[in-house]
Amino acid sequence: MIRIVIADDHPLIREGLRRILEFEDGIEVVAEVGDGQGAINVARNNMFDILLMDLNMPGVNGLDAGRVIRRECPHIGILVLTVDDSDEKIFQVLQLGVAGYLLKDVDSKTLIHSIRKVYSGEPILSPTVTGKLLEQFTQPSPLKNTCGLSEREMEILYYVVRGSSNREIGTALFISEKTVKNHLSSIYRKLAVEDRTQAALKAVKLKFVQLD
Repeated sequence: MIRIVIADDHPLIREGLRRILEFEDGIEVVAEVGDGQGAINVARNNMFDILLMDLNMPGVNGLDAGRVIRRECPHIGILVLTVDDSDEKIFQVLQLGVAGYLLKDVDSKTLIHSIRKVYSGEPILSPTVTGKLLEQFTQPSPLKNTCGLSEREMEILYYVVRGSSNREIGTALFISEKTVKNHLSSIYRKLAVEDRTQAALKAVKLKFVQLD
């Protein structure tokens, strides 16, 4: 059972999300809150798997709440659901190491699919967000220090930025998922990051990959 908390300051949106989720087998909405402090309080006092959270909320906003929850309750997957697709906000949120970033124009089928992927440990980015990240690669990169990443690790990092799963990366590079996981562990260590979202963000900032 995937246990979910909804954090949004609009009651109608919370109600709509609850209705969508309650019709799905294996998903349970355990609580609803209207601001970031409420999300923090619920995270501190309840066991659940995914926080479906807006960013623009009164009082403690979603960004600040995310920082606290990631620090105190790292087992909770934070799936951001917002209307804010500004470059600044996207990069601020991804730096937290959230599990996913979706825009509120997402359809219910995609939302459910995203929740299940986040629960299984795969990061989720909306196409708009992915596009903004990939735009960072449009300019050629001069030769530079690559943090000791091998050629294979750079290939894997390219697919990570594109949002590919370990299985998809393995298929593309003709290696096993276990080998992909081993390379990812090495990539995280060399880039001094904790997860694939932070690795993708750092790759964007350092311009390690050039897309055609």
